[in-house]
Amino acid sequence: MPYDIVLEMEEINDDFEHADVVLVVGANDIVNPGALEDPASPIAGMPVLEVWKARTVVVSKRSMAAGYAGVDNPLFYKDNTRMWFGDAKGSVDALLRQLEAIPA
Repeated sequence: MPYDIVLEMEEINDDFEHADVVLVVGANDIVNPGALEDPASPIAGMPVLEVWKARTVVVSKRSMAAGYAGVDNPLFYKDNTRMWFGDAKGSVDALLRQLEAIPA
């Protein structure tokens, strides 16, 4: 991904509440709302991408495994989150094929 199109957290976090869909690929701790919502969490205070503010969040992961911090991610259980299990490359490639098949 070209760095000139990558935004900093403080640049993108305000945009999530206006997003219809956020696709999270393989991330875990960096999108964990526990960092902001649970002062007892080992990751409390860690800067995170506030993806849960979007209308729908799709998380592509191989499993429900915890991230590097070893803590559960409440994002996975939010009402607006859908889990999409599988290999990220294969899953995203399949999604792109489906999107390309939609008539313009």
